[in-house]
Amino acid sequence: MYTVEASHLAKSFGTVHAVTDVSFAVSKGEIFGLLGPNGAGKTTSIRTLLDIFRPDAGTVAIFGGPMTEDKKDRIGYMPEERGLYQEMELESCLVYLGTLKGLSAKEAHNRLRGYMERFDLWQHRTKKVKELSRGMTQKAQIISTVLPNPELLLVDEPFSGLDPVNTQLVNDLMLELRAAGTTIIMSTHMMHKVEELCDRMLLINQGQNVLYGRLEDIRRQFSTHAVLLKVEGEIPALDGVQMVSPHNGAMHLTLAGEMTPQGILSQLVKTGTLVEEFEIAAPTLDEIFIQVVQGQGTGGA
Repeated sequence: MYTVEASHLAKSFGTVHAVTDVSFAVSKGEIFGLLGPNGAGKTTSIRTLLDIFRPDAGTVAIFGGPMTEDKKDRIGYMPEERGLYQEMELESCLVYLGTLKGLSAKEAHNRLRGYMERFDLWQHRTKKVKELSRGMTQKAQIISTVLPNPELLLVDEPFSGLDPVNTQLVNDLMLELRAAGTTIIMSTHMMHKVEELCDRMLLINQGQNVLYGRLEDIRRQFSTHAVLLKVEGEIPALDGVQMVSPHNGAMHLTLAGEMTPQGILSQLVKTGTLVEEFEIAAPTLDEIFIQVVQGQGTGGA
């Protein structure tokens, strides 16, 4: 049984087709990346999963069936538009939000201190939320979302506004939650974090599925037209090479036409070249994102 299963979702607002055909499934204990350009339909898809919006077409199953009020207490959601009470003191605000998810005030207090110390917020607990920096507010929002120990976590741009130290703290927290069995759906424009954290991903563009599956499989689809090569001496003249450029101590060969990495390796063997390194160059997720989205054009809502 999947923790989340969405099938052929569609949602419009008047004449704007925000989502036209989105399908995916997320397993327990998985970090799943939900990606797409601005206006692709990611937020609408998330809000449809959470029953904030009702789909015009398609179905959603959460924990094996339709959303219920009881199931909502098992879910943590951090929207891109942050929702802390600006006039409240930080600690009181986080405790109050924890009680809305079923925690007692005492239990919320007990859990909260460890998180606040870990994220360097304990000494700021009596400040009003509006007095916090952007990074502090981001960390507080993350704490609020994970405090009730949700089984399903949906986070929109969790690394926004964080410096490298705090980015690593959130990164480590995500991995700990996954190890504990939490299912995480993460929407972000930081492609390197998707590569680092996510097991599988869905790329949405213009309100529909574009790429869906395991990251390694997706990268393999786009990795047949370049190789990384290091040889003893000079690289000989090779047929089917469009461009050669340095890359981390090796040379990056962009292949032209129907040339394959195997064809390049065969030429090297025939010339007697001593090959020190030979690797099919896997593109970054940033490169795949740009290639696919620009190829389709951007739009949607």
